[in-house]
Order: sequence, then structure tokens, then C-alpha cells
Amino acid sequence: PTTHPDQYAVTLRTAAMAVSTAMPGARIAGVHLEGPFLSPVRPGAHRPDWLLLPDRTLCDRWLEEGPVVLVTLAPELPGALELISHLVARGVTVSVGHTDALGAQAHAGFDAGASMITHLWNAQRPITSRQPAAGGAALARRDVAVAMICDLVHVAADTLLLSIAAAGDRFVMVTDAVAAAGLPDGTYAGRNWVSTVSGGAVRLEDGTLAGSACPMDQAIRNLVGLGLPLERVLAAATSAPADAIGRGAEGLGRLAPGVRADVTVLDDALEITRVLVGGNEV
Repeated sequence: PTTHPDQYAVTLRTAAMAVSTAMPGARIAGVHLEGPFLSPVRPGAHRPDWLLLPDRTLCDRWLEEGPVVLVTLAPELPGALELISHLVARGVTVSVGHTDALGAQAHAGFDAGASMITHLWNAQRPITSRQPAAGGAALARRDVAVAMICDLVHVAADTLLLSIAAAGDRFVMVTDAVAAAGLPDGTYAGRNWVSTVSGGAVRLEDGTLAGSACPMDQAIRNLVGLGLPLERVLAAATSAPADAIGRGAEGLGRLAPGVRADVTVLDDALEITRVLVGGNEV
């Protein structure tokens, strides 16, 4: 999430070290910068005083510091379309999110090269019959991956099912999980935040949703519980997100001869029984 502008370089250098270091039980595909180029009208849990207007020079500096593979930004901000084109040319996937964009502004962002929408229906202008906004624009296109939080807190079950039906194979499952994921209900403090976990929801002191406590295996169980076919749910959790960040061609998110054996084994209740990373059990 958005941090203080002075902290990005340090954080990204730390991420670069983590990516290059062999760690048991983890493989990091890259960094998602969700901010700071977000709409102050739709900040969600991001601190408005840390948001910035799109800045190509600043962004280039951050790309040199760490393995940024995905950037979420608001396409209606001044300079956003130019930054989208620039980032895509540098091999970075751009996603539309935390945005107050009208439909036309969202289409302009997608036309400039953005190929994804971040947590559909959350921190976005609502869709209406005469104003599709960013969410409607994303669903209406065939070239945009549609990411949705599947904790059944951020998006209601009926809205999820409707949106998944519209997105088809472009649907990407995300958890939006934060540090509290998997922890019991309670209040937790970080360096710049205090959050409360209750019933699977994570909220700031003012009640704003601040990410999720839902791990991916629970998100899978949530969607299967809504009646979606297991094969489709698993694709949305594996190959679809890999494709969304341009990593599908190298075998990420797939089981096939010759690709890296990153495997999570689930039992009939969809509970995790084994995990292998690079073919090694962890």
C-alpha cells in the first residue's frame, strides 16, 4: 500500500533482496505498487496525505530499486495516461484502481495500456445505468483482467457471482490479505497503522476496510461454496493472475512438464495438506 514518499526506495531495496534470496516456503513474483498515484476521492485505507500525482521520474527511480511488476493508479489524474504508456513500455503491468474515473476516463487508461482493474467495486466510483465508471468499462472489454477480493466481506456473494459471470476467463482472484491474515480476532498495530480483525474483516480505527484477513485457500473455499466449479476457481487463483502480470508463458501458475513445480495440494475439503516450492516440500 501507499507509504511515505521517502520510504519507497528503502522498501523496494528490501523487496529486491527478498526476491533474490532463497527462502523456504516462498517465492516472490514481484512487487505490486498500489499507490501512491491514487485518487484522493477514493483512497480507501490509503493515507491521503501520502498520495501523489503521477510522476514518471519518480516512478523510474523506484523501478531501478526493486522488482516492480504491477502498478495500480487512477487514470483520471493529470499525467496518468503518459505514465501508463511509459510503464507498459518498460514491461510493467498497469492496473486501474482507487479511482473516481468516469467510464470514458477508464477506457482512456485501458487504451493507453492498462490491462487490469484492481479489486473491482472497492475504492471506485459506483456503476449506474448511465455511468459505467471504471468497473463497467473493465467488464465491457475483452482485454482487461478483472481482479476481485473473494473474502465475502469486500464484495457481496451475489455481486461476486454477477461479476464473475461477466468477466469470464478474465476473472482473477485476489485476497487483499494484510499482515493480519490468518490471525484470530483482535487489535494489531504496525508502524503506521492500527487495525482490528473481526469476523474476517480488517478495519482501521475509523471503520474503513483495510485489506483482508482471508488467505487464498479460504478464498477458494468461499467461491466453491457459492457453487462455482472447482476448475474455474483454481484457474482464477493460479494461471489467470500469472497471465495478468505477463508471467504465464514461463509456466507460472501452471502444472505442466518442464515448468517449476510450485504445488499446493488440497484434500477433498479443500484444506491444504502439502506445499512444494520448486519441487521441494516445505
